Amino acid sequence: MNAIIIGATGATGKDLVDLLLQDSVFDAIHVFVRRPLTISDPMVKTHIVDFEQIDVWKSEIQGDVLFSCLGTTLRAAGSQDAQWKVDYDYQFNFAKAARENGVPTLVLMSSMGANPQSSVFYMKMKGKLEEAVKGLGFANTIIVRPPSLIRRNSDRWGEKIGVVALKMLNKVGIMRSMRPMSTEAVAKAMLTCCLHMKGQQVVESRELRMLAGNKV
Repeated sequence: MNAIIIGATGATGKDLVDLLLQDSVFDAIHVFVRRPLTISDPMVKTHIVDFEQIDVWKSEIQGDVLFSCLGTTLRAAGSQDAQWKVDYDYQFNFAKAARENGVPTLVLMSSMGANPQSSVFYMKMKGKLEEAVKGLGFANTIIVRPPSLIRRNSDRWGEKIGVVALKMLNKVGIMRSMRPMSTEAVAKAMLTCCLHMKGQQVVESRELRMLAGNKV
């Protein structure tokens, strides 16, 4: 199989690339990125692209499964419009091109609480994206909704504080369904979903943990 990844420079995307390299099912990994990866492996085919100019390179989107892990934070983006462009526009446009090129399977990393009717901007954006990609007509559309993520060597203080707070609440039996999950575990679950799920599927955090072997 040939895998395609967008968001390979992010925490989950990096873990996913590592897992794909260890899986004999995959022959090649095509990563579409704005800057080079630090990974040097003959299996990894790097495409340096401008996501604003997809028509220039859309013909290069060829493979058996698209893993869509692209995303940014509001702080990094600078505005809601800028975050929408990365989290929604780039992912939808890429998925649309992949579908037009005959890629049969999409595995999209969304978020717990995604809801197109939400009053919370981030959850609404993720819900809208879920709705949009479901309408593209992939043979298999698998949407995973992880809880808060634990990133290795994260320098996001707000994220660190949130994870610690949730863990403390979890210990006393509060908000266990929102227990943080490592990006490695999410990546493992996404890979399992790709290999074993068919049709349109929405995978919530509890099932993600099972698919990852109950790994944090």
